[in-house]
Amino acid sequence: MNTQIVADRELAASSLATMWKIRRFEEAVEDLYGRGLMHGTMHLSIGQEAVPTGACLALNKDDYITSTHRGHGHCIAKGADMERMMAELLAKETGYCRGRGGSMHIADTATGNLGANGIVAGGVPIATGAALSAKMRGTKQVAVSFHGDGAMGEGAWHEGVVLAAMWQLPVVFLCENNLYGMSMSSEKAFNLEQLSDRAKGYGIPGVTVDGNDVQAVYDATKEAVDRARAGGGPTFIEAKTYRWRGHSKSDKNLYRTRDEIDEWRGKDPIPLFEAQALAAGGLTQADIDAVRDNVRTELRSAVQRANAAPDATADDLLSAVYAR
Repeated sequence: MNTQIVADRELAASSLATMWKIRRFEEAVEDLYGRGLMHGTMHLSIGQEAVPTGACLALNKDDYITSTHRGHGHCIAKGADMERMMAELLAKETGYCRGRGGSMHIADTATGNLGANGIVAGGVPIATGAALSAKMRGTKQVAVSFHGDGAMGEGAWHEGVVLAAMWQLPVVFLCENNLYGMSMSSEKAFNLEQLSDRAKGYGIPGVTVDGNDVQAVYDATKEAVDRARAGGGPTFIEAKTYRWRGHSKSDKNLYRTRDEIDEWRGKDPIPLFEAQALAAGGLTQADIDAVRDNVRTELRSAVQRANAAPDATADDLLSAVYAR
């Protein structure tokens, strides 16, 4: 029997907390960037919180993930510390990469996060390699490669999937189809009704789910992970969702309409989950309010402590470049 997340008080509360952490973290990043306290650029995942929440709920702590340029949510859902994440984005020594990697390069091997990647589809062959390692070592670990729809046009994506299928590796390719690869709509880029249909060409299972539904993402990922752990090889999952913000902070959103954005804001995965949990009896309104308050307090503390940390310096910049 499948686990009903919204009916289980502990699972419902932790899943809701994860989504609110992602939402509040991204909103804080947007605010800090706008005030000139963060530099470079940011790729926010507001609106996509259900995908990493449902997917990572199906994983063990020692399972692997690879992430993307829009990866803050993946990091949080896999158990990363928000203070260290925020410190990294603020270029502080206490950040995950000592302030040298920034938004697109956070890694946390302690939680199985092999890293975000500024190269589109760059995480796919890394996840395939991690899955090969797990198979050779007989550890029963599984790797999940989060990627966007745009990644499916990259050679690295095809190479990773071909090898995983050929060697029957324990890996799940999870496409967060937010409908746009930068400004190119996935509808125009791919001559497919569902991107999961492409899996047939590689001889692996493919499924499309509602990426704004935590339960749907969890169920699909759990089935794929269980299959992979049992030696059944890779699976491709397309989770249809939507990013409320532009591709990056420089995106003026000239390729989509306000009506489209508003329509998808009406499908916000967080109030959807809260309503489901209330209806199923998994959470009360008091429980939901407590989750929101706790996350707000945790995030505020993370920002304050990260801001107070020492700045990264260039004194030993090459220490992490060359082996000693």
